[in-house]
Amino acid sequence: MKLEEFDYHLPKELIAQFPCERRDESRLMALNRKEGTISHRRFFELPEYLKAGDVIVLNNTKVIPARLFGRKTTGGLVEVLLVQKLEIRNEKLENLPPASHIPHPTSQTWSCLTNPSKGLKKGSELIFEHGLKGLIAERRVGDGWIIELHADISIDDTIELIGKMPLPPYIKRGKGQEVRGKKQDRIEALDRERYQTVFAKERGAIAAPTAGLHFTNDLIEKIRDLGTEALYITLHTGLGTFMPVKEEDITRHRMAPEYYKIDRATFDAIKQAHGDGRRIIAVGSTVTRALETMVRYGWETPELNGSTGLFIYPGYRFNAVDVLITNFHLPKSTLVMLTAAFAGREFLMTAYKEAVKQGYRFFSYGDAMMVI
Repeated sequence: MKLEEFDYHLPKELIAQFPCERRDESRLMALNRKEGTISHRRFFELPEYLKAGDVIVLNNTKVIPARLFGRKTTGGLVEVLLVQKLEIRNEKLENLPPASHIPHPTSQTWSCLTNPSKGLKKGSELIFEHGLKGLIAERRVGDGWIIELHADISIDDTIELIGKMPLPPYIKRGKGQEVRGKKQDRIEALDRERYQTVFAKERGAIAAPTAGLHFTNDLIEKIRDLGTEALYITLHTGLGTFMPVKEEDITRHRMAPEYYKIDRATFDAIKQAHGDGRRIIAVGSTVTRALETMVRYGWETPELNGSTGLFIYPGYRFNAVDVLITNFHLPKSTLVMLTAAFAGREFLMTAYKEAVKQGYRFFSYGDAMMVI
């Protein structure tokens, strides 16, 4: 399939720069694949599409304030984007898995990106606020590096203190900009709250699982009151989800691996629902990829944790997901390809044209779509 088949026209003014006033007041476009219909609703009306016995699966990953601003010892400014925490084994840096625990919380090793990267090399030292220091340990592809972080207190606490939320680059705000009476110095606090789901628990993501941003605690309770089961898995959203597709033949694209884990009890509940013929509703592309990876070798031999580089595009046969809730995604992205695989490419492109016509808000802070 060709990359251009997943392109569409999007006026810049439809790219959401701030979240909706209330999470569940965002718009919801409902696509019915069987009937070929499109409905326009609000997200708080989601329970009208659910029923007793359904299983809705959400991603409880927690976004870390992964953007760090520091200086080189020469005085030059540098921005570091922490990508993935690593666990060092036998003091070797090759093929490092995600860290499951950190024995020394005042020292951590991460893969990262830097801007600029010019002038950095193995052994370069970086200095951040509140006593945090970084040592470049290894070069990776492009602007990628391995960095060792050291501090006098907990690294996690220091990152929370000095880090900035890793908002995507299409969210652009000018200095001094006011939003609903909030000045620039209060916008960061807004992002810390709203670029995070209400059920975020497991630290490790560098981007929000945006389909989950529309849920409130009250809405989840209403869903459960219907007899719909709400379950949680973890996939740490990283570069794999957002890495641009550069191949004209999309089948040649390769996803960067992202860490996921699914509890045995959660798997058993999903498997039971699947066996009963009850609907499994995936909230977001991250949940979809984790569930499909989980059963790629069958329901009797599940893969409940590890890294997934599963790339889903039209022609893929879904084995675990019956309904998809997702946001409106960037043109030519793996996210729009996954949604096209689920909804059908032509139907999805028709829906996107309708969304533009109706003035839906796009991308991370934008509106939602439900494909039934």
